[in-house]
Amino acid sequence: MSSSSSASATMPITPVPLRQDAGIIGLVGVAHMISHFSQLLLAPLFPWLKDTFAVSYAELGFLMTIFFVVSCAVQTGSGFVVDRFGPRPVLYVGLALLGAATMGYALSTSYWMMAGFAALAGVGNGVFHPVDYTLLNRKVSAPRLGHAYSVHGITGSLGWALAPAMLVPIALAFSWQAALASAGVFIFAVLAVLLFNHARLALPVLPASGQGAAADADNMNFLKIPAVWMCFAFFFIYAMSLSVVQAFAPEAARQLHAVPIALVALCITVYMVCSATGMVLGGFLASNPARCERVVGTGFGVAACIALLVGFASVPGALVPVLFGAMGFVTGMAGPSRDMLVKRSTPENATGRVYGVVYSGLDIGQAVAPLIFGLLMDHGQYQAVWLGLVLLQGVLIVSAFNVRRVRRTALVPA
Repeated sequence: MSSSSSASATMPITPVPLRQDAGIIGLVGVAHMISHFSQLLLAPLFPWLKDTFAVSYAELGFLMTIFFVVSCAVQTGSGFVVDRFGPRPVLYVGLALLGAATMGYALSTSYWMMAGFAALAGVGNGVFHPVDYTLLNRKVSAPRLGHAYSVHGITGSLGWALAPAMLVPIALAFSWQAALASAGVFIFAVLAVLLFNHARLALPVLPASGQGAAADADNMNFLKIPAVWMCFAFFFIYAMSLSVVQAFAPEAARQLHAVPIALVALCITVYMVCSATGMVLGGFLASNPARCERVVGTGFGVAACIALLVGFASVPGALVPVLFGAMGFVTGMAGPSRDMLVKRSTPENATGRVYGVVYSGLDIGQAVAPLIFGLLMDHGQYQAVWLGLVLLQGVLIVSAFNVRRVRRTALVPA
């Protein structure tokens, strides 16, 4: 070995400044907040929209279905675009589409105009996971990546919380149109901030592996990696469990334990706040990738025990929101380690594609769960709802450990 190579081998690596990592984490977090913010723009305004357009709540709910179906389809394909052109231009387009769609909501004069803008918003929302995780995985230093995932999850929860807190007071004071127009201005303001900091978001496009059919085959090789599909299955099940918690578990708990209505409404708020708090701790735990499976397994294992307690034990109604909070904290704690599992299954030149496919499982899971658990609720099978949640959480534990065991590379033809 030459003296120069020996010196380079022993030379300490210059640490990345905290300010540099914090800058990219903050910018990506703000963008992710807008993604979640856009998901709850219409739901808080349903009472106003119902009267304005003379439609049912089912028809208003269909606007959300349009949004998430389009978002799922776009998310799967946008990962390829991110890998081809880089995340920064795709992020700008996504935010611009969300801003335009939100302004379109405000200007809509018919239900079908709202439906068209819901589809446009779904296109904009579909780019965020491939963009966000490509930027975080390639620009944030490894020791701070767990904290980056933690902040990413927290800002998403804040986006969900911000939408009703911002829109409802404006709608009460002025009109639903003014509320949505204000939301559109806010989205464009965030886009302006990101444009001003465009240098921080710069990322060189990775070289393509070739041209023509051979290149297309190489671009699709990540689909042959079993760990990618294990991660997809994990997020599919995770989305089902989250859908149960958000849509059915509070009412099922009320029926089982005579929880007062005011406390039922509090359950999800407590769950989300405690989940965000758990993500802070989870960021520290994910700093050691070797223990990610154990963190995820422990988090969902404790959550399953809590779900069993709510579903089958005699629990005072006043204690139910506390148990929701505990369940939210441990699942939030597992969040950054969950994201680290996906990173460890991702080829270096396919980050956008992998995250696009894997996170499309979230939208699909949220579409499937209501069909199953809604039937259980309609038939009064409230304990079965909680048992189903326990089973889903058990599958998540098994899936987390299987991600480590399955193959992480595509088979090379002999």
